[in-house]
Amino acid sequence: MPGQRKRKQRREAELRSRADRYRGWRWQLLHSTQDHDEFRSYLRGLRDDRSLPYDESRLRLDVLCGRLVHPTTYRVSVLVPPDEPVEGP
Repeated sequence: MPGQRKRKQRREAELRSRADRYRGWRWQLLHSTQDHDEFRSYLRGLRDDRSLPYDESRLRLDVLCGRLVHPTTYRVSVLVPPDEPVEGP
């Protein structure tokens, strides 16, 4: 297909530049629970609170699916720069 190599090279260059831009950044855990309703209410509170020092695009929502031994866990993390101090959840 014509132009496919250029598109692939452009996409790879964008991914490399994005990786360089966020080098050293880390995911910091904000909240973790095993209760789905508590997870939803926490997210609702985050969206309603406009004084947060970060935007929604830096949030990561994880649902770790459980089995009989390990229950399902819901986590909210935020992407923080390398110079920001580490805080507990």
